Amino acid sequence: MTAVSIDQARAAKEKAKAAFAPMATVVGIGIARFEDGYCLKVNLRQAPADDVILPDAIDGVPVRLEIVGPIRKR
Repeated sequence: MTAVSIDQARAAKEKAKAAFAPMATVVGIGIARFEDGYCLKVNLRQAPADDVILPDAIDGVPVRLEIVGPIRKR
């Protein structure tokens, strides 16, 4: 697998917002280091329903999911 550049990850971030919004409650999308390049880290409020299949890559950029719960102001 070819390393993903930071510019590729930034470009995929906007598409990820549109792709994940109808399928899960997204509380944040960021860019993280992954192997020799970058990936998208998608933070979800809760696990999606069992019948929902979330993408594991957007435009060739790997996606890592994390269930973080609700985000609260401190």
